[in-house]
Amino acid sequence: MKTSTKELIWQWLGFEKSHGGLEMTGVTIYSTAVCPFCIAAKRLFDNLGIEFSEVRLDRDPDLRMRLAQENNNWRTVPMIFVGDQFIGGFVEARSLHKDGKLLPLLGG
Repeated sequence: MKTSTKELIWQWLGFEKSHGGLEMTGVTIYSTAVCPFCIAAKRLFDNLGIEFSEVRLDRDPDLRMRLAQENNNWRTVPMIFVGDQFIGGFVEARSLHKDGKLLPLLGG
């Protein structure tokens, strides 16, 4: 089976493919259905080949309030977590990526 360029780059960076995704710290994106920044965040992780879990907060307002209270009253979506660490929203995730800090945070 021929290895894609993207897979070769990931291998060179030390990532291993597992079940269609890369083995690294889990990413969870808390979002709502019609949020353009949520869509942009999911696209960022998709383009990087990083699997993530999505939790829709518009379906669980109590969870949204609890997450806000636990994370310095952050009320906007998306709320992005790497493992248990809150990294912010789309702008913060994009900034981490541009600064070369996102992949190391994920375990790379």
